[in-house]
Amino acid sequence: MWTYDNAPVSKMAQKYGFKATQDWLDKARLSSVRLAQGCSASFVSPDGLIMTNHHCVASCVQQLSTKEKDYHADGFYARTAEEEKKCPDLEANQLSEIKDVTKEVNAATKGLTGGALNDARKAAFAKLEKGCATSDDVRCDVVTLYSGGLYHLYKYQRYQDVRLVFAPEFRIAFFGGDPDNFMFPRYDLDVSFIRAYTKGQPLKTPNHFGWSQAGASTGGLTFVSGHPGSTRRLISTPMLEYERDFFLPHRLLFLSEYRGMLTQFSTRGAEQARIALDDLFSIENSLKAFKGQRETLVDKKFFAMKVSEDRELRKKVESDPKLKARFGTLWKEAEELEPKKRARILPYRYIEMGVGFQSDLFHMARSLFRLPAEMEKANEKRLKEFADARLPELRAQLLSPAPIYKELELEKLSWSLTKLREDLGADHPFVRKFFGKRSPREIAQGAIEGSKLDSMDVRRQLLDGGKTAVAASTDPMLALAKEIDVDARAIRKQFEDEIESAETRIGELRGQALFAVYGTSMAPDATFTLRLSYGAVKGWTRADGVKISPFTIIGGAFERATGRDPFQLPQSWLDAKDKLNLQIPMNFVTTNDIIGGNSGSPMFNQNREIVGLIFDGNIESLGGAYGFDESNNRAVGVHSSALIEALDKIYGAKRILQELRKH
Repeated sequence: MWTYDNAPVSKMAQKYGFKATQDWLDKARLSSVRLAQGCSASFVSPDGLIMTNHHCVASCVQQLSTKEKDYHADGFYARTAEEEKKCPDLEANQLSEIKDVTKEVNAATKGLTGGALNDARKAAFAKLEKGCATSDDVRCDVVTLYSGGLYHLYKYQRYQDVRLVFAPEFRIAFFGGDPDNFMFPRYDLDVSFIRAYTKGQPLKTPNHFGWSQAGASTGGLTFVSGHPGSTRRLISTPMLEYERDFFLPHRLLFLSEYRGMLTQFSTRGAEQARIALDDLFSIENSLKAFKGQRETLVDKKFFAMKVSEDRELRKKVESDPKLKARFGTLWKEAEELEPKKRARILPYRYIEMGVGFQSDLFHMARSLFRLPAEMEKANEKRLKEFADARLPELRAQLLSPAPIYKELELEKLSWSLTKLREDLGADHPFVRKFFGKRSPREIAQGAIEGSKLDSMDVRRQLLDGGKTAVAASTDPMLALAKEIDVDARAIRKQFEDEIESAETRIGELRGQALFAVYGTSMAPDATFTLRLSYGAVKGWTRADGVKISPFTIIGGAFERATGRDPFQLPQSWLDAKDKLNLQIPMNFVTTNDIIGGNSGSPMFNQNREIVGLIFDGNIESLGGAYGFDESNNRAVGVHSSALIEALDKIYGAKRILQELRKH
């Protein structure tokens, strides 16, 4: 997962005989897109057309759907430009510039420790980001690489007018459902097309990927340009133990119970199933991903390898007097921090991060309540989510026209408050103070049923009215946000001063140690920033000895279909079967290194032509959070030929096909 300013040009040339030029890299970077909601995408036409996964725009599809017209069930296709529908919450980012700001950040934090160090670092980030973001259509982020070995300033062009062009039925986009998720063979058409607009007109995109006529073939060189979310390949052994023994088991239990609640809610009726679908899909996906990560860490051979890597780094540091003087205390500090983090993390997650307040209304209320107070502070002193560079995104979220369903909100908030009390314990000071004699459901009902924050007009009035309007409001959800704010801020400050600051310092020291020993010969951990991965189309042999071919074919989807969910094909596919070439490749696997966040990434050849679309990895790839094993880690994509075949013969999407063929 290489950054574009440190692309492994020589490694690619040595392994595959292809030498990327700077022009090639620049055009690939500018053709790549990040969706602020946590996915990747790419420009695929000169008129702002963007290709990504269906599950990356699932929230848009759901928000545009109604009880009368369900685009999840029926699919969506805009036959004309006028029919393209604006996604309420979707934002697209294009990386335009990378700048090294390591010296600036280190100068701002020199000689500081603890909370003062943390505050100074955040102030430096806010200052750099504000100076870079010169208008609302520009977004800037200071990116931490090598755990603080380097700091880079990423400048993005942001597009907040993004419209839905095409989405197939959910049944084919997620054919096989949870049983097939992170598995292969697969038979999914997990694709959607959206379009970026500026000033009411389609964005002109001279930098975009072309389309391969042949598509991917066995052994063919493939590139993936996307935004892997998070890896922990460079962290210390104590932090691996924390994730293996504490964080992941807790998260798995939480998500399992959350899935059960949403599944039960879905049985109330077709409308309840529709409005819960997006949340349920996300939870099931996360649950399987975290399960795969923990299975990797409990594998004794794998964990021993990570311990060996850590020992090797320690040995190299301690054998060099200068390195030992700088980094010799690193391992002791990491060991001492791990039990402290266990003691502080749950109150922080449940109360300040909002895990115990699973409600869109609550998170809007908290932002509306905190915003006036934060805006009275200097930019560098605010909570980071209220810094000037973040305000356009925050305003867009608060003024989203997406519908809010109070019936689902009530169940989510009631359940999560129950989990908060359960996991923190009835005698926790916050629990005793907050709940009193009230039950979780009483609190949730009181806050949700009388709230008017589900109205965009009401939120706009509060946003525009500022401190006076918020103070005068009697909305019960705002009252809930106010009720917990003092305690939540105190918990946040304690966690940031005692845990986050120490963890960041340890990460920086470790990153600098790794950097001193290995330089940039290894890629930094993923940070939901643009990365380039290179690989090839190749199957693998499973642990049970079964050899897996790199391709499936369209005909296999019909053979796998049972007529019942999650193996039920849409009627459009059944009707078109006789017109389809059933031997065309459907899905395929490559050795590209990906992780969550890469969903929607383009897969392309050395001519920058699309050969596929990333939508998943195999189950072995989930261990990629901690280390990449080319022998069995595989990226899974939709083949470019299947995309063309379906758009043409099933959906009659001639307008999209014409755009894809523009070069």
